[in-house]
Amino acid sequence: MDELRIWSWVFLFLYVGAMIGFGYLGMRHVKTSDDFSTARGEYGMWFLAFAMTATTASGATFLGIPGLGYRFGFPALGYALVYPFAVYLGVWLCFKQVQKAGNNFSNRSIPEFMGDRYQSEAMRVIVALFSMVLMFYLAAQLLAGLVMFEQMLGLSPVWALAVTTVVLLVYVVLGGAHADIITDGVQGAMMLGLALMIVILFSIGFGVEGGFPGLMERLETLDAKTVMVHYEGSGLFDSHWDFAAIFLAHLTLGMLPHIGNKVWALKEGVGRTKFLVLCLLMGIVLASMIFGGILARAVLGDSLLDQPGGPNQAIPALFIELFPVWLAAFLGIAILSAIMSTADGLVISTSQVFANDIYRRTLSSILHPDASEAEVDHNVLRISRWSIIFVLVGAAVLAWFSIGQNIALMVWVGLGGMMAALAGPMIIGVFWRGVTKQGAIWGFGAGAVAFIALRNTWLPAGAADGGFIEQLLFELASQAGNPFACTTIGEGVSILVTVVVSLASKSLPKEHVDLIFGTKVAVN
Repeated sequence: MDELRIWSWVFLFLYVGAMIGFGYLGMRHVKTSDDFSTARGEYGMWFLAFAMTATTASGATFLGIPGLGYRFGFPALGYALVYPFAVYLGVWLCFKQVQKAGNNFSNRSIPEFMGDRYQSEAMRVIVALFSMVLMFYLAAQLLAGLVMFEQMLGLSPVWALAVTTVVLLVYVVLGGAHADIITDGVQGAMMLGLALMIVILFSIGFGVEGGFPGLMERLETLDAKTVMVHYEGSGLFDSHWDFAAIFLAHLTLGMLPHIGNKVWALKEGVGRTKFLVLCLLMGIVLASMIFGGILARAVLGDSLLDQPGGPNQAIPALFIELFPVWLAAFLGIAILSAIMSTADGLVISTSQVFANDIYRRTLSSILHPDASEAEVDHNVLRISRWSIIFVLVGAAVLAWFSIGQNIALMVWVGLGGMMAALAGPMIIGVFWRGVTKQGAIWGFGAGAVAFIALRNTWLPAGAADGGFIEQLLFELASQAGNPFACTTIGEGVSILVTVVVSLASKSLPKEHVDLIFGTKVAVN
């Protein structure tokens, strides 16, 4: 066993020990199933900001996005440095209503909030079941862990995947949302330190002869398009439309179940705007990991383009090339933190589909009609923990069959449909009191179907030189390879259908809408 492997194992054991310790600490806070699923009102601004930005960043930010930077160079900055603004703008728009109404309704998940927001059991069940597509997102995080363990520990793919899954399983089963937030807060601080180091290394062109000017010359020699604004032929960074689509596509990311549920963990009285500005600043720093991918291209050349793991390995390969082995191994643990910090939130939110949204809100009254509230709560807690095992095993299988895909793009198999579907019911529902139950349901379904149809090229191909309809179909078909464009178009469909159907359907009771929007009902 070489020196890198030895140091990697040492730091891994320390990391696992710390995560299990934090999981035990979280377990001590868990008294009810609500504690396990939300950690409601338990955390202050700074610590929760570390946790929330760490959850949002994910393995895609620390492996997939640097992989895009390695492959496409500076044009990929349009992704990395744009998405944090969109994510936290979307959270800011929704935060007040989701936090206040969700606390009033004692909601434990975003699907449950959506059901209560529109007084619709069907809405809750539809959102809960469709949110299972986030299993693909979770699989991408496990795949990122596989890449790290394979590269740093020398494990075979199957053992690398097994280690990633088991580490995650142990501490999340112990402490639920508390373990998620405590570990994410600590890991978020580590991730920020690593991202700041990457920015410094890039700015001085570390490891490249001639420093930063030498870095630019090296990139231009390898691929002239990597130093341009757009990367023609990429399908992702070809035009201003692509960058606009990246921004618009991310507006609903912050309200996905694994991120949105953290709004209920913020202590009462903490300023929402101040909290989200802090999250935005941290998010921008974390997204700067893309500079590590660009630096890796200059240092390593094109060597990763033809390797099995591909550009996903840019950051670990760069560390191994530039640093003493012990430091490279330690920095690898920081990347592992990025992976785990999103995966644990996904595991918690997905387990609540079974424990909360299906059992507690639907099946408990049928299966256990005479059970007390305490008995139901005990069952929910037990189902939550068993569901975690089921969710992780399923995600591990998906990850195994996805080896070799770009992690940043793979996550959009799960993200895109959910984000497109939520745009109408969530974003429009925050501002317009007139969104109806039918409008929300049809808008959610239309956005999801639009994304799936575009991404899988189900529409007729059309023709570039045909009539208006054929040209429109041709343009839509050309977006199939761009998940951001498909999501943006799906969001537009969701919003349009939500508005049109709401105008033509029965309004929600005024008293309920007043409760959602925080308006007091006048007493005569």
